Amino acid sequence: MLASFDRHVFWEALTSTPYWKGAILAFELTVVSLAAATAIGFFLALGRGSRSAWVRGVVFFYNWVFRATPTLLQLIFIWYALPQLWPAFAGSWFKPFLAAFIALSLNEAAYMSEIIRAGLLAVDPGQELAGRALGMSRARILRRVVVPQAVRIVIPPTGNEFITLLKLTSLASVISLHELLTASQERATADFRYPEAYSAALVYYLGIVSILMLLQAELERRFTWSSAGRRRRRVAAPAVPAVSHDAR
Repeated sequence: MLASFDRHVFWEALTSTPYWKGAILAFELTVVSLAAATAIGFFLALGRGSRSAWVRGVVFFYNWVFRATPTLLQLIFIWYALPQLWPAFAGSWFKPFLAAFIALSLNEAAYMSEIIRAGLLAVDPGQELAGRALGMSRARILRRVVVPQAVRIVIPPTGNEFITLLKLTSLASVISLHELLTASQERATADFRYPEAYSAALVYYLGIVSILMLLQAELERRFTWSSAGRRRRRVAAPAVPAVSHDAR
């Protein structure tokens, strides 16, 4: 079976300009979409915990729509249906990259809001009460006390969402965005060498995801080390006696 695999064609596709440009485009789309989704998701997470029932209802409706419908359907809707509903999007400035950015950002924001909300809820409520006792405003408590502690909890699932979002950029091939999957499809149909063309795309995806996994592990290690380091310093301090958990 592997005798028909042409390594020369595979290497030619792997090192071709459309492939590495498509990989860079997919990575750029992932970065900007996740950044926007994190910003939107943060405010959605705050809205989910709002005292206003109307705000909570709006956030619930948003998450319900974008989590209950397929990402591909959202992408097609924004690219084809949105210009008909809103003529301003019918202009030449509305490019496939922008459509993919809008669709992926709005979709990912629904998931990031739940991740961020979980991180915020994981912080001990007593720390917010302590901040209020010190006269800190709610915004300052959120910025200086709650968010820094929630970041450590949010990093692992956010890293997973980054990797998932990178793979979701391949859906943009249906709206003619020339990302990595589109480049491999064009290369495959040029000479009908499908194994070589798609294997080259596979290598790119594996390489990018491997780098992202290493970066995620490094971030987790840094935050874990900081917390563990503080705990070790507290234990090693001579002024603090060693007390077992059972004796407290």
